[in-house]
Amino acid sequence: MKVGRGSSRGGAEDDAAAGSGGMEAAPPVKRRRVAGAPAAGAGGSRRVQAEASPLQRLFQACRAVFRGPGTVPAPAEVDLLCSMLDKMKPEDVGLSAEQEFFTTREEDDGIPLIKNTTLYECENFTMVIFFLPQNAVIPLHDHPGMTVFSKLLIGSLHIRSYDWVDPEPAPSCCNHLRLAKRVVNGVFTAPCDTSVLYPTTGGNMHRFRARAPCAILDILGPPYSMEDDRDCTYYSAVPYSRHSTKNDATEQHAGVDQEGHRLSWLKETIPRELRMRRIRYGGPPISDE
Repeated sequence: MKVGRGSSRGGAEDDAAAGSGGMEAAPPVKRRRVAGAPAAGAGGSRRVQAEASPLQRLFQACRAVFRGPGTVPAPAEVDLLCSMLDKMKPEDVGLSAEQEFFTTREEDDGIPLIKNTTLYECENFTMVIFFLPQNAVIPLHDHPGMTVFSKLLIGSLHIRSYDWVDPEPAPSCCNHLRLAKRVVNGVFTAPCDTSVLYPTTGGNMHRFRARAPCAILDILGPPYSMEDDRDCTYYSAVPYSRHSTKNDATEQHAGVDQEGHRLSWLKETIPRELRMRRIRYGGPPISDE
């Protein structure tokens, strides 16, 4: 899901109303670093290093792991970030399940309002938290050339993710459809392990539906960038059987590939029922010095 400058397309919005639970509505991000209020008693850089918070240590690891467009973290680096994210707690980013956001619901014509806040952004990576009320959906979308770490901090979430069957785009049987395999389809409840999407597997597409109010910490490296052809594209899934052909090599598997992944056709779309508001980050600060 694209956030920051030029909010995601397809119904996303940038409202000016105040947020809740220590979060306030924010103007478009214009700085490379987005930090919260100064920590009580914060001193010089020596003290920051000596008393680095879990969030600060995570940021420092991200700065070392993400080296810019065209690079992919090594397996050991992925394991490092996953191990750090697995230990992250809501309070590490200034959240609790009792905050107003998680006990109230904002809707417009029955569409839940999703909020997001940017903790930090630079050319190599971005750190964002998404707040989903119950039943809110972030539609199926991609992350071209990006490695994405998703850590569910609060709530219960259904995740469905796909990879392309053929990493190289090719004409499909009809209607500009492209064949994809479903690699994740399950419910995750906090606390749980970190989910990772890799650019090397092709596709990097996932869909979120909140079964209970959720807070998700996402780290994306590199970030979305229209200038670098890393824009966010949304998809709708079409059952494989609707467009299967006799010449399709996978026909014999009845919509399942040789590894047991269920197949679907994906078609580009513009989501009509997506409302999103960017709010100001009010949690522990991040120092990039």
